[in-house]
Amino acid sequence: MDRERVALFGASGTMGWKAFEELWRRRERYDIVLLLRPSAKNKAMFAPYERMAGVASTDGPGIVRGQGLTIVWGDATRYEDVVEAVQGVDYVLDAMAYISPQADYHPEIACAVNTEGIRNIIGAIESQPGGAEHICLAYTGTVAATGDRLPPIHWGRVGDPLKPSIFDYYAVTKIAGERLVLESAIKHWVSLRMTFIMPTCYQDCLDLQDPIAFHMPINACMENITDRDAGFGLVNVLDVGRDSDFWRRVYNMGGGPQMRCTAYDFLNLNYMLNGLSGVEACTERCWYALRNFHMQFYQDSQVLERYLHFWRDSLQSYWQAVAQSMPLSMRAVAWLCRHAPAVRKQVEAVTYRRMQAMVENHRNGTVYWYQHRNDRRISAFFKDYVTYEAILGWEQDLPAVDPTQPCSPLDHGYDERKAHLDVSDLQQAARFRGGECLAKTWNGGRYSPLTWRCAYGHEFEARPYTVLKAGHWCPQCTPPPWDYDRQARSNPFFAQVWYPNHDADEQNCYPADCTLDIANADQD
Repeated sequence: MDRERVALFGASGTMGWKAFEELWRRRERYDIVLLLRPSAKNKAMFAPYERMAGVASTDGPGIVRGQGLTIVWGDATRYEDVVEAVQGVDYVLDAMAYISPQADYHPEIACAVNTEGIRNIIGAIESQPGGAEHICLAYTGTVAATGDRLPPIHWGRVGDPLKPSIFDYYAVTKIAGERLVLESAIKHWVSLRMTFIMPTCYQDCLDLQDPIAFHMPINACMENITDRDAGFGLVNVLDVGRDSDFWRRVYNMGGGPQMRCTAYDFLNLNYMLNGLSGVEACTERCWYALRNFHMQFYQDSQVLERYLHFWRDSLQSYWQAVAQSMPLSMRAVAWLCRHAPAVRKQVEAVTYRRMQAMVENHRNGTVYWYQHRNDRRISAFFKDYVTYEAILGWEQDLPAVDPTQPCSPLDHGYDERKAHLDVSDLQQAARFRGGECLAKTWNGGRYSPLTWRCAYGHEFEARPYTVLKAGHWCPQCTPPPWDYDRQARSNPFFAQVWYPNHDADEQNCYPADCTLDIANADQD
């Protein structure tokens, strides 16, 4: 029997690499197709697999084929390369993403990869003979789509309002990409909204160091997932039958109850892994933003687990994996820090100065914004200068968060208990969003396009599933620009996730080019 053919996009990324390794373990069952940029790093990463597959490698762009492995050395922003990768496949697994902070420093690349790249994938699938009916697409979205969900609204579920944080170009481009999937002609699609994917390699963790780490409030609630569980879960999509109700749905993909913690606890464990006392010894509390990031506990992550069975790691097993991958020199330093207080204090002082330089001297640093009077960044992340200056030190008690006590679900604007909705339910949901459903009749199909109007008179087409079940609304009101203070006053659905940490009298609007203050900051 012919083996099924699987195209994997983003195989050189954190999640994608683990997905590739899992696919490679299953190569007796699948032919694998990869689309990879012909960078020196990627060439080195995949050279061993080319050799095992008998592939005659190439120095630059091109197509190479071997036993069970095809690599299209190209670019997902080139439609011709995507078509080449998708030809004859049965499944497309899309782990491709240009993520923050790079997406914030280079928003034009983020748009090209995260939005236009998935547009190319969809177009390539639909261009194949019978492709829209036959080829299954697994898309990876992001928890950043729902933005800041600090207590008391720290529990979220699919269908909650989409609210990409101000300045978050990664989230904006991924939301646009997901909408393209949901509104496509593809019959078997799924969107997996990924939480923070934690690398299980120590060096990969070090590579994440950037001022963006201080954009996350210390009381943010995280339900993380390891890279290996994320990749494993993505590949397990291949085991789901085409007749399953799994398809044509959006899911939150988190690691489950065993992976929930606060940002404070996560940071503490991070420092303690290196033998240090914790976050308080190496940073100041006022370096951390008060709002406008993302992360949440998932009320519904168990739904996806029932289909894909990927919950294997816990926070304890994650830290064990990272510790095992530490270089011998770093293990020695960590041991000394744990057993010699004078050494620990010296290393903590060095770490403190490095973190201080990051937040004070980098254009994306929180203290840099304060010192250089970056009004927009201060208002978005701290409300105002007075609030920033009132932040106390670590002696102030931390907000109490109990991960075992979920809060009440947000109101989605219609009776979710009903087995079958009618057009009046759609109209009620639209009114709760400050707009209208312009349809007078409806055949009951969740994927039948209808016309809607938002509070500002923008008319748009969207499927009921996209609006009611996935949380999307007016594409013209989706950032950029970020005009949330005005939108919250006319959209009760959105107001639920805005007013818990914003005042009703705030009047901020952030223009589309507001992100340019940190453009190319990684090259400074």
